[in-house]
Formats: sequence, C-alpha cells, structure tokens
Amino acid sequence: MRIVTVSPDLRRTARVVMNDTEKAALWRQRMFEAETGMTRFLTERAGQAHVADWLRVRADIFIRLPDPGSADPTAWQRAFFFAQAVMEKFLVARYGEDALADWALANAESYRDVEPDHGGGTADTVGRIGRQAELYASDYEVVRSAPAGSSIVISHCAIWDYRERARRNGVPITLDSPCTYCTKAIAANVRAKGQVATHRLTTSGDSHGCRWDVVASEPDDTGRVE
Repeated sequence: MRIVTVSPDLRRTARVVMNDTEKAALWRQRMFEAETGMTRFLTERAGQAHVADWLRVRADIFIRLPDPGSADPTAWQRAFFFAQAVMEKFLVARYGEDALADWALANAESYRDVEPDHGGGTADTVGRIGRQAELYASDYEVVRSAPAGSSIVISHCAIWDYRERARRNGVPITLDSPCTYCTKAIAANVRAKGQVATHRLTTSGDSHGCRWDVVASEPDDTGRVE
C-alpha cells in the first residue's frame, strides 16, 4: 500500500494505491475486527443472553466466506458487506441503535491489536481511512499526511452506492445511513491508537461525504499539539 503524491506540496496527496491482494487482505481484516468485536461486546454486555442467536448468525457469515487463500477483493467485499449488514441487524434488533457505539469500541480493540503500526502516527491512521475509501472506489483525497496531524476528505462515499446494490440483491439493510455506524467506528479506531479525531459530514447533490482531521493528542491552551 502506498499513497501517491499528486502535488508539489507534499502535504497534499491523492489516492491510496492497493493491489488486489492488499484489498482482499483488508476486507478479511475488517471482517475479523467486526466479528471479534461483536463477540467481545456480547461477552462483556450480555453474558449468556443471545449466545445461540449469535452463533447462528456467525455460521451464516462463515459459510459464505471465499476460500481463505483467495485474493479476489470482490468476493471478500461481498462477504464483508453481508457480515456487516447482518451484524447490524442482529445488534439493533436486540439492543437498539445506541449499542452501535459500544460495538464500535469493542471492534476498535481488535483494530488496535491487528492494524500494523508503520511508525507514521496519524498518517497511518488516516491512511487506513483512505484504504477503506479505496476499497469502495470512493472519491477522496488525503489532504495532509504527517505523524502529528493528518486529514482526509471523502467527497463521494461509494458505500452509499454499494449498499443500494446489496439491498437489491437481498442483503438486509437496517440503518437509514451508513454514516450512523461508520463515524462511530472510525472515531473509536482513532481513539484506540491514542489519537484524537474530529469530523463533519457533507452532502453535495446525491453525493454523501465527510472530512476527518486526526491529531496525535489534544491541543494545549495555546492551540499547539503535543
């Protein structure tokens, strides 16, 4: 994975470049983070409640997985999106939408442990957001990439497009907006890395997007970041 610079100003970079093997690996990792996060959430929150239901959901997820050695990102995307959708349905039906935040925190514990640390600080964290945007072929730009502070602007989030195609193919869609969970998940991942994020959602015509600014720590009274 690399970020391609498209401006003489090195603080402005473009898309994250990933090959099919890297894309498939990230889909697998995201599924692992979500599934282990749900198991952790249920262990901490519910004890024995809903265990049988969760095991049935997990079985339905796992039976749809591509071959473990597959480097087909489309197949892993389809498997991940189905898994994410049925986990959202499972969670909201039993605990309500408010529980999405706790699930995101549980997922972030797995993210913290399995997401590689390349020593780039916030550049690594925003790079992960960019990689996720790249998986869906969203329109985005990493506008700043530095250890102490990095930013990404997603002008058209293609998750919105993919979820409508998935809905037409029978995948259950529970949330009115993918942003309902996605913003919680990204914010939790940032906190899990000991960093601080701010974000805002944007719309332009039919396009939904967002901007994320990530800093290494809270600014002090002078506005400086430690």
